[in-house]
Amino acid sequence: MAKIEVEGLSKIFGPNPEKALDLVEEGHAKDEVLEKTGQTVGVNNVDFDVDEQEIFVIMGLSGSGKSTLLRCLNRLIEPTEGTVKVDGVDITDLDSEKLRKFRREEFGMVFQNFGLFPHKTVLENTEFGLEIQGVDEETRKAAAEDALAKVGLDGWEQKHPDELSGGMQQRVGLARALAVDPEVLLMDEPFSALDPLIKREMQDNLLDLYDEMNKTIIFITHDLDEALKLGDRIAIMKDGEIVQVGTHEDILTDAENDYVRDFVKDVNRSRLLNAKDAMIKPRAMVYSEQDGPRAAMHKMRHEEISSIFVVGKHRQYQGIVKMEDVLELVNKGKDDLSEVVKEVPTASPQEDMDELFSKIANLDCPLPVVNDNNKLIGIIVKSSVLSNLSSEEVV
Repeated sequence: MAKIEVEGLSKIFGPNPEKALDLVEEGHAKDEVLEKTGQTVGVNNVDFDVDEQEIFVIMGLSGSGKSTLLRCLNRLIEPTEGTVKVDGVDITDLDSEKLRKFRREEFGMVFQNFGLFPHKTVLENTEFGLEIQGVDEETRKAAAEDALAKVGLDGWEQKHPDELSGGMQQRVGLARALAVDPEVLLMDEPFSALDPLIKREMQDNLLDLYDEMNKTIIFITHDLDEALKLGDRIAIMKDGEIVQVGTHEDILTDAENDYVRDFVKDVNRSRLLNAKDAMIKPRAMVYSEQDGPRAAMHKMRHEEISSIFVVGKHRQYQGIVKMEDVLELVNKGKDDLSEVVKEVPTASPQEDMDELFSKIANLDCPLPVVNDNNKLIGIIVKSSVLSNLSSEEVV
């Protein structure tokens, strides 16, 4: 069962929503409904599911209804019709008391404008949600300190918001949401007010936290690059409707209409592809615990390559040796291959093409790709990078 199930969800702003809904059902556009009734279609008959532990991104231009939709999911904005189920519980049926309890236990929310109390310390701001829940001081302090440590703000507990940069203030907002340990994080353009460098750091921080926390996240953005970086799936909205839901590949290669095509036509392909996409398996490797210079030379001659990577036990990356250096060892009668092992830069599987270019530009050998455990999982040659970027344009 999906974590969140949304069916037939609509929101009409105005005193007579039924009249506007009738026009919508007849096929009238948002502008026509406004002209005929004076009422605004915020969300129009939306259906989608969100899987457990998924990052589901909702994106669209200003006025598309994405933020309204997000607030309908926890009834900060009351839907006009439709259902929202979380773990099978229809929150549109909950009375006020049960709804407040459900929000406190299930949802954490992070806003674009931080929403911090200027007179409270960083720690007090982070504790706020727990304080509202009536959690005792010792427990909420421990939870807040743990949340601040997760976002890299340990040591800043007694500072006030005006002593923090914009990025740090947003980290406090994220820590406050994490402190209550919600099942679902609702994030409304949380990084859009940050400068590009800080924005990228926050995106990376969120992905790191996501790997640790196993939360379900619904993330609102108007930035396609951000959606592609963060989302498992993406929903694109226009005039209150979801016009397409899909994976990155679905959105980029199988746009359902001109609106979606316009969204993706200028996508930066170099930021979309990463090392994992471009790498290939090494044709051969030298194992330092069992191979010497002669084995290395034999493998290079057999594969018709001029250099070869050296790994230890469990393919732990050690470096590279070149044919001319190995030949010199053999001619001198030496058996210790480690004398000619050289270090070269490495890449992680997630590094994008822009980062790879800077590393591979001046290399006269392939670029090794290693995982978090320093295991060699692939190599990248210049032709791999160029072929990925020169393939058919994404439209």
